[in-house]
Amino acid sequence: MTTLPLVIRPETLRDADAIERLHERAFGPGRFARTAFRLREGVTHLPNLSFTSLVGTLLVGSVRVSPARAGSHPLLVLGPLTVDPAFGSRGIGSALMRASLDAARADGHGLVILVGDAPYYARFGFRVLPPRKLTLPGPVDPGRFLALELREGALAEAGGSVVGGSR
Repeated sequence: MTTLPLVIRPETLRDADAIERLHERAFGPGRFARTAFRLREGVTHLPNLSFTSLVGTLLVGSVRVSPARAGSHPLLVLGPLTVDPAFGSRGIGSALMRASLDAARADGHGLVILVGDAPYYARFGFRVLPPRKLTLPGPVDPGRFLALELREGALAEAGGSVVGGSR
C-alpha cells in the first residue's frame, strides 16, 4: 500500500461544499432519515472539534462533532465520520477520530456518543451504552448506540433523552 501525503486539519468554512458532496457520495440521500442525522439537524457542529483530511488539495475525509444534552448534562455527538470510498482502508478515518477525540479531551469535554459500527469504534474506546441509559429522537439499533467517557464518571452523570444543541 502506498503511503498517502495526508494532512489532517481543522475544518474551515470553505470546506462546507466539499464535505456535503463527500457525505452524498458516502451515504446517499437516505442519510437524512437516519436518527443520528435527525439529532444533529439544525445544530451547528463545533469547529474546534471537527476536522478534515486532505491528499494534496483534495478533501478525502471529514469528522464532525456537535453539542448535545441529556437532561442537564452536556455531551458531544460524533458524526458523521466520512472517508471518500476511493480512499478507504488507509487509516484516514482513524486519523480523523484521533484528532477529534484528542481535541475534545483537551477542551475538557466529558462524554461522546455516536451511532456506528461497534467493532470499528471499540478501538477508540467506545462501548455499547447500557440499555435505556440514554435515548435518541428516533429508532436506533441498541448495539450501534455507543459512548466514550473522556472524563471518568461522565456517563454515570448523564441520563434520559438526548437532544441536539447546547441549551
